[in-house]
Amino acid sequence: MGVRVSTKDKILELLKKETNLTVSELSKFLGITEMAVRKHLTVLERDSLLTITEVRQPMGRPLQVYSLSSQADEMFPNSYETLAIEFLQDLEELHGEEIIDLLLEKRSERQKKNYLPQMHNKNFAEKVHQLKEIQLKKGYMAELKKIDDKTYELIEYNCPIFTVAKQYKKACSCETNMFKNVLGTELVKRVTCKTDDEDHCRFLIKAQ
Repeated sequence: MGVRVSTKDKILELLKKETNLTVSELSKFLGITEMAVRKHLTVLERDSLLTITEVRQPMGRPLQVYSLSSQADEMFPNSYETLAIEFLQDLEELHGEEIIDLLLEKRSERQKKNYLPQMHNKNFAEKVHQLKEIQLKKGYMAELKKIDDKTYELIEYNCPIFTVAKQYKKACSCETNMFKNVLGTELVKRVTCKTDDEDHCRFLIKAQ
């Protein structure tokens, strides 16, 4: 007896293969009504798994075209993290642990250069909020809580580089130092860390 595939999974698989599909096209592929398709699409959109693009028509309302979001792409099997770990392990074997530290510091420096222009002409509170927004877009599921006028807690519920960071803790210290640089304060403390088997990464951030 084969494994039953849900309609939701069928839609994700179809969009992975076809790239872009309308409700009508999905209805034909799946053999179900357009109303049924829309119900499934509503759930997928709520879960941030879809990107919707409106295409103008010569007549009538614009046509909605559905494709997978980057978050949905991550649901499909990949070996990126395994490959990254293998490369880092090979480099460490060939050149020692120092080369890994150097690579992670270089990545951190590149991030700093990307983040700093986005902090231009902002006060401390605005910088902290901007950092949260950047991390959110990068897949860290970041949340910011204000403790008082000069103190914030930044929480990262997800770590896109967890497999690497778990093996090479230098990645965590590089991130903390990068936050200090872009926010202009030395008072950034990583209170908890996922690589230490904590639930999330939490930072206490204070104005200098």
